[in-house]
Amino acid sequence: MEAFAFNAIEQGLLIVAASLLVIQAVYYLALYNRVNLHNRAVRKGEVRFSDELPPVSVLICAHNETENLRRSLPAMLAQDYPQFELIVINDGAKNENEAYLSQLEEQHTNLYHSFVPDSSRYISRKKLAITLGVRAARYDWLVLTEGDCLPQSDQWLRLLARNFTAHTEIVLGYSGYERGDGWLQRQADFDNLFTSLRYLGFALAGSPYMGIGRNMAYRKSLFFRQKGFSAHLNLRRGDDDLFINQAATSENTRVETDPASTVRLLPLAHPRDWREEKIGYTSTTPFYKGVQRWLNGWETTTRLLFYVAWMVLVVTGILHAHWLVAGIGFLLFVVRFVLQAVVINRAAKNLDEKRSYGLMLPVFDFLQPVQSLGWKLRYHFRDKREFLRK
Repeated sequence: MEAFAFNAIEQGLLIVAASLLVIQAVYYLALYNRVNLHNRAVRKGEVRFSDELPPVSVLICAHNETENLRRSLPAMLAQDYPQFELIVINDGAKNENEAYLSQLEEQHTNLYHSFVPDSSRYISRKKLAITLGVRAARYDWLVLTEGDCLPQSDQWLRLLARNFTAHTEIVLGYSGYERGDGWLQRQADFDNLFTSLRYLGFALAGSPYMGIGRNMAYRKSLFFRQKGFSAHLNLRRGDDDLFINQAATSENTRVETDPASTVRLLPLAHPRDWREEKIGYTSTTPFYKGVQRWLNGWETTTRLLFYVAWMVLVVTGILHAHWLVAGIGFLLFVVRFVLQAVVINRAAKNLDEKRSYGLMLPVFDFLQPVQSLGWKLRYHFRDKREFLRK
């Protein structure tokens, strides 16, 4: 019976570790599993969609990416959709982009392009480009993506549009990377999937708080009602996440997670690209309204504390030859690992990710918040003028 006798320290550690496991389980089952539950409900016919296919305006802001446009525009123009226009706002590489776009416009009457004036000052060029695109758009429904994003099927617009109900003003979609090799790409894949499960999960739970501009739609009338980006015009970033944070509600936002509705980016070519993107989003996070930011922080905190708690249990049990304590500590880790693996891998499959997560999952899971801390520290020590409009 001595094996079942725990001293005060062991009892405290067991209670703390078990409590942290319960908190983590709630996050995984109630938040990160939302995409899986949503896709299952769609397959069962339990989600109501619109039968109408209203005309849409697809907006692309292209900055020095002629090669990306050569890759993505043909797939976008080949969409199986009754009526849509594609508007490319050119920012940089003007001559090269202009030549290609003009050539393509001769073949497609629904393709148009404009440009951001070189003399533009005192406003983010990305926000100005989107604003110009919105003003040029002929239709109320706007689909926003980027020049390096490739739709995964010709049903991309149809699947987004099935969410255009009478009360819907925002539709959030999923974007990921094409399969790539290397440690950096594997880290970026996990971070992108995990971040997406967060913001899509909150939206599916009726509490949207952000979106990613690579794959989302909203009404032109909503843009003007929100006065565009006026609420955060002093910031360089925020054209997607902050705009959605301020405009999205439980009643006006829907989520589309069919694999055929996703868009994908080329694998990372340079670590700096990913780093600057993450630091850029870090610069806008302090301006989020709502409790979601703090709930995300609480999940991260309890995650790291859980790793500490179960390892301390195992080490304590080994040092005192109390093998039951060590075994319980390891068992708690296994329970969370199995739960996490089931939710994460099922979500990856539902979103048509080409990568699954096995024994390396705890490594990515631990590194993800450590990396996030690194982004925050880099942002903290950077000149804040870099993140203001220019």
